Amino acid sequence: MKEFLNKKILITGATGSFGNKFIQTLLSSKTNFKNLVVYSRDEFKQYNMKNKFKSNKIKYVIGDVRDLERLKTASKDIDILIHAAALKHVPIAELNPIEYIKTNIIGADNVIKSSISNNIKKVIALSTDKAAKPINLYGATKLSSDKLFVAANYEYPTKTKFSVVRYGNVLNSRGSVIPLFLKINSTNAKKIPITDVNMTRFWISLEEAVKFVFSCLEIMDGGEIFVPKIKSVRTIDLAKIICKNKKIELVGIRPGEKIHEVMCPVENSNQTFEYKEKFIIFPDYEKKFRLKNKGKKVKSDFEYSSDNKNFVMSLNEITNKLKVEKII
Repeated sequence: MKEFLNKKILITGATGSFGNKFIQTLLSSKTNFKNLVVYSRDEFKQYNMKNKFKSNKIKYVIGDVRDLERLKTASKDIDILIHAAALKHVPIAELNPIEYIKTNIIGADNVIKSSISNNIKKVIALSTDKAAKPINLYGATKLSSDKLFVAANYEYPTKTKFSVVRYGNVLNSRGSVIPLFLKINSTNAKKIPITDVNMTRFWISLEEAVKFVFSCLEIMDGGEIFVPKIKSVRTIDLAKIICKNKKIELVGIRPGEKIHEVMCPVENSNQTFEYKEKFIIFPDYEKKFRLKNKGKKVKSDFEYSSDNKNFVMSLNEITNKLKVEKII
């Protein structure tokens, strides 16, 4: 946590699942950070967060990443910015594309501009597996966002460093299927809806996601896309464990959904390096990266996909993970 010592931090979209866990972890670590700005649109969530943490080091600012001037004001004197704000619901994105473009793409560009104008030292943007080989609007906007942050290091050669963290579905978060399965299991419903028997998803806990972001902040040079080595699950296996006595009902995939997700596309294999606990996709512009010589370049046919048998969890592994996270 030494990266945050005497630092001023801002988190966009801080009242979401990640922001809550990040702040909780930072406060419990007893790290002597200077202050932290919670930047988000939802006043009620900010009110709840203020009552939850009760820290005089946290400042709450109502604002939207779509608003460049407001973001510039909130970002003044900040050392580290974590960009977690996004619109994320895949099927809703398909019907409201311009709103997702405004938040996920224009908002990302505003984060870059405000960070440069305020000489922020480090910026990490949170991304998603849906940004790799996107077939839906949400994934396309997050890929565009990733490209903006990576290119910013080349386009704006300043002291500000921009990197991206890309990970999969967050276990038991608002967008996870787990709360739905738990809710159905608590009712008298006889069936549980499954989109496709073959569907797989990458899986990461909030704690793991936060710790990974912490570690990436310490080592980033600017321009990297950091990808954690995490397991994946078959959705049908998850349903069978949580809802043991329910009959499976196949309902078909929703608009914009994929059967499997990818985090390191084969098309980026030439730029992808493997490490003990992660992969790093380096940009294709010329720049010296400290970590390149410490990693192993992946094979030309390598793709980090959720249906890869090396990463898919067994039923026992899923059960143990759910117990560790106190979900079952």
